[in-house]
Amino acid sequence: MIKAGQVAKGMCLIMKNAPHLVVEREFVNPGKGSAFVRLKLKNLVTGSSLKETIKSNDNVEEADVYEKSSQFLYADPEGYHFMDAETYDQFLVPTEGLEDKGLYMKEGDTYRIVFFDEKAIDIVLPTKLVFVVTEAPEAIKGDTVNGATKVVTCETGLTVKVPIFIKQDEKILVNTETGEYVERVNK
Repeated sequence: MIKAGQVAKGMCLIMKNAPHLVVEREFVNPGKGSAFVRLKLKNLVTGSSLKETIKSNDNVEEADVYEKSSQFLYADPEGYHFMDAETYDQFLVPTEGLEDKGLYMKEGDTYRIVFFDEKAIDIVLPTKLVFVVTEAPEAIKGDTVNGATKVVTCETGLTVKVPIFIKQDEKILVNTETGEYVERVNK
């Protein structure tokens, strides 16, 4: 247990019997009354958001979560299958709440998996990843009405809005938090 005033962004807390990640933290010290902390939390099991206001002297429970680097093997209807990089044990991360992350993962790549109570509950993706464009419609000369962009499909099935100069088999950098094109990557 720690005091709410000591909570920092990035910590994991137990709120409503589930682990939550502190996404935003604001410390408020009004002129009258006691200080309090406003928290925006993300449920690590369901992915839902929660806003809480707690007096800075109240106790909160830290969640016992840890991360392991693991290799992504494949996905099936049950979930995402990974292999522990150290022990070579294979385990499953359920897709519920993590469906969109599957579009960013490539077989054979290593990702950080978040565990709580010995169960895998989340996949931590790098902020930016490189993808190969597998389908890109041809740009029509003079087609700049819609901001000179087009939608392409990447190797994992991810669709991204990109500038019209991007062609098939080129590599692009994509922000995994927003799903937006960042830049073209030279080969």
